[in-house]
Amino acid sequence: MILIVLALVTATFQPPAPKVGDLIAIEFAAPVTLDASPEYEVVSRTGNRVVVRTFVPKPFALSGVTGNVRFKNLKVPVQSVLAPNDQLAPAPLVPPREVPYPRAPFIAIAIAALCALAAWLAVWRRAKKTAEVLPSQPLLAPEERFRRAVLALREDPSQAKRWAKLADETRAYLAATRPQLRSDLTTTELVPRLREDDRIVVDILRQGDREKFSPWGAEPKDFDEVASRALELAS
Repeated sequence: MILIVLALVTATFQPPAPKVGDLIAIEFAAPVTLDASPEYEVVSRTGNRVVVRTFVPKPFALSGVTGNVRFKNLKVPVQSVLAPNDQLAPAPLVPPREVPYPRAPFIAIAIAALCALAAWLAVWRRAKKTAEVLPSQPLLAPEERFRRAVLALREDPSQAKRWAKLADETRAYLAATRPQLRSDLTTTELVPRLREDDRIVVDILRQGDREKFSPWGAEPKDFDEVASRALELAS
């Protein structure tokens, strides 16, 4: 550190040999206020400590007040960052170093693609074997499909919600054989479109709705008798 004494003003500098652009901390013996100057910039001030810097490559003078003493021409040494007799010629340009082309992402993509292809081939081979083992099922006519569904419900009393399932099968059969009786119609919308001889359909739909939506469930009726009458729709 350099100790500078000017009249009654004492100050120390850090770093001792500052260069252009360095932050220069100056400690005074008493609180200090520096005058503004185009030669330096006051970066901070706290009590008797100030931090300044300059971008002019030569010593500069401080002035201000410390304690009750006004001072002038307190020299701060500043060294240039240039070498002696520097010609200020730009350094020769060096071509940029070639960056190796990244291979890891492409390797990862290739591995992922191979895994996906292997998985697809495995699924395809499994599906092909399953298709070879299982005999092809002929497409059933709506009447035959309805008859099989009703017979299965009639022969298995243990099935849950048999009335609702019978109603669903009846709706599907009517939608397949009568285009005006679409499956998305509610019972209230569908009943007025039925023929006079479709009374059994009304009973089935009402029973199915009661089993689905009523807290009391379907009415006590003979399911086998109603299912037998439903089979007449597909006769």
